[in-house]
Amino acid sequence: MRIYLSLQYHPDQRNRPWIEEISTMLSEMGHTTFCPARDIQDWGGVRPSPAEFMQRVFTEIAASNALLIDLTEKGVGIGIEAGFAHTRSIPIITVAQTGCDISRTLQGISSKIYWYDSTADLRRFFDTVFAQ
Repeated sequence: MRIYLSLQYHPDQRNRPWIEEISTMLSEMGHTTFCPARDIQDWGGVRPSPAEFMQRVFTEIAASNALLIDLTEKGVGIGIEAGFAHTRSIPIITVAQTGCDISRTLQGISSKIYWYDSTADLRRFFDTVFAQ
C-alpha cells in the first residue's frame, strides 16, 4: 500500500525524527510512504515554487491508497491535503497524541481516528488499520 503522510512540517526539521519513525514503522509493514518534506523538498534542500509544490502534492495524493494525517500539530496544508483526498475518495486515517484536538470537519471525512500515547500504541493501530 502507498500511504501519503500529512503532518505539520518544520523548516528546522525538529520533527524529522518523528516523520522518519512513522515512515520506518510503515515500511517494516511492507508499505511505501510519500512525505512532501522528504520527497519533494529533500528536507529543505529543494524549494519548488508554491504552484509546483502543490501540483506535485496533488499528484502524489492521487497516486496513494491512503492519506495518513498526524494532527498532533495543526496546519493549513493538512486541511488542503485532506480535502483533496476526500474529493478523490482516498481513505483518510487521522491520528493525534492524546489530548490534541481533531476538528469536527476532519472527523467527518476521516475513515478512522485514533489518539495515541506512545509509539507502541501507534504501531498497534497501524497493525490493525494497514494490515496487508
